[in-house]
This record gives sequence, C-alpha cells and structure tokens, in this order.
Amino acid sequence: MTSLFTQYFRKVPVAFILAFFLVLMMSITLKAQNKPKEETIKINEDCLKCHGQSKYKYNNPESGSEVTKRMYLETIINRTEFYESNHKTFKCTDCHSADYDSFPHPGRLRMESKYACIDCHGGDEAYAKFKFEEIETEFQSSVHSTKHSDDFNCWMCHNPHTYKINARSEEKIRDIVAYDNAICLNCHADITKYQMLTDKVNPNILQKHEWLPNQALHFKNVRCIECHARTNDSILVAHNIQPKSKAVRRCVECHSTNSILMATLYKYKVQEERSKAGFYNGVIMNEGYVIGANRNYYLGLISLIMFGCVAFGIAIHATLRIIKRKK
Repeated sequence: MTSLFTQYFRKVPVAFILAFFLVLMMSITLKAQNKPKEETIKINEDCLKCHGQSKYKYNNPESGSEVTKRMYLETIINRTEFYESNHKTFKCTDCHSADYDSFPHPGRLRMESKYACIDCHGGDEAYAKFKFEEIETEFQSSVHSTKHSDDFNCWMCHNPHTYKINARSEEKIRDIVAYDNAICLNCHADITKYQMLTDKVNPNILQKHEWLPNQALHFKNVRCIECHARTNDSILVAHNIQPKSKAVRRCVECHSTNSILMATLYKYKVQEERSKAGFYNGVIMNEGYVIGANRNYYLGLISLIMFGCVAFGIAIHATLRIIKRKK
C-alpha cells in the first residue's frame, strides 16, 4: 500500500503540491484574521458575563448579600450572533467608554454618544469599495432621516453587535430577503419600537399590502427596499427610502425584461454569473426567477417541445378526420 502511494505521489508535479499547500496556508491565514484574538475575547467576556444573559448578579455592600437583577432587554447582547457579526474582532471598549470597566457603571455613561457607520468607515481606503460616503448621502435624503432627524441613526437598522454583510455572504436569495426584511420589520412590525420615533399608529403591514397579488410569495422572495427605496446602481444596497406615495405598485416594474430587481436584489448575484451563463440564465442559476423578467433555455426548449407535440397531435387528428370523411 505504501509503495503504491509513493509511486503515485512521485507522479504528481511538484508545482501542483506547492500550489496546494500555498492555497491551504492562505485559507488558514484568512480564517485566523477573521477570528477575534484570545485577549479580545477575554476582555469582551467580562462584559458579556452580565450583558450576555437575561440576569446579572452583584454584591450589595450595604446589605452584605448577593443580589440578582434582570438585565434590560435592549442591553442584552446575543453572544453567538456577536461572534458571527462583522464586528466580532472588536473589543467592547473600542466603541464604548473604558469607564465601563467598573461597577456600578457611572451614570453619565448613559448619555454616551453612539457612533454612526461613517464615523469609523468614512474616509478610510480600506472600506472605499463599500462607498460609505455615498450611502450616508443616500440616507440623509431618505424619509428615515428627513422625517426623524438625528433621532434616526444607522443603529436603528444595523445593530453593530449582530450586523453582517449578508448580501455578500449568503448563497441563497431567499436568505438575503429574509435577513433584510427582518431589519425593516424590527420596527414596522413592533409597535413598541415603532413608537420610539413617532406617535402614529403602527400600520398593519398585511392590510397595507392587500392590493399585492400572491402577497406571501412576494414577502418571501422580494425585499421591502425593492419597492420602497430609490434604485442606485453604484452601491450594493439602496438606502434612500422613499415616501409611501412613491412606492412601486406597477407589476411591470419587476415583471419585464427591464425589471428593477436586476439592478437591486439580483445585482450582486447577476454580476457573478453573467459572464458564465449569460445575463438571463445567470439570474436563474441563483434561484432568482422572475416571471416576465428573464428566460431559461431549458424551460424555453420544453415549451417548444410541448407546443410542437400539441401542434403535431392536432395535425394528425385533422388528417385522420379528413381521411375518414373521404371514405
């Protein structure tokens, strides 16, 4: 057995072996870079031992006893989701004051300002491809900004403790849709969060979309922003949310060869597959079939065969009837 393995190994080009190990080492290095350092995890766990669960304990020096309290819901951080997020390599004190290292926390820290995405990502060449400056401009023009001013910030939609670039990490379109729609529904389907920004009654999402045919299928396959945000080809996800009066309501906007979905939801996936399979089939291969918007070679072929069979059957039937009449 060893002899056979040795003979086979000798036949493999040395360059191939070196290339294989080079790719393997690069993969291991990239994974290591994306993991938080042990020191960072240790520091964060000092915070998460309280903020990572629904309760916390402390010793009351006045009574000399241990006290158990419930943690406020908005201050509970899901440990698993945090270590899967884009910010998993950061220490809590990279964004929060170092004064949080003492307990009880100083009361003035409750007034601590929250960072916006642009505060860290703006003007940094490392993040230039994401175009944060343009996203900021888009957001400033959206109803989220113009109607709510500074009360509405990035954190409202993109929780820094759980956020991840889903559109570039998920293979299935439906997973992207579910993730992005959950961001919108986090407020628009929760009256307690919705009324933190307005005194208006939170509209019933299902009732407001009663006009939409096959409502459930649309909600599973299309993001809210496809109809409620202005299309922008230069950024990955549109941030200019429009007033409801400007929302897309015409079927042809999506169900046509000029479908807006090609420039929004399917943009990233289409760009990946366009060179491999052509514009239309590139979308199909990514589970993104839109009736009236794209074609599939095999579906078209099957349709032609079925049409041909029907036409042939009609011709045979008509011929037999003519022959029978002549007799």
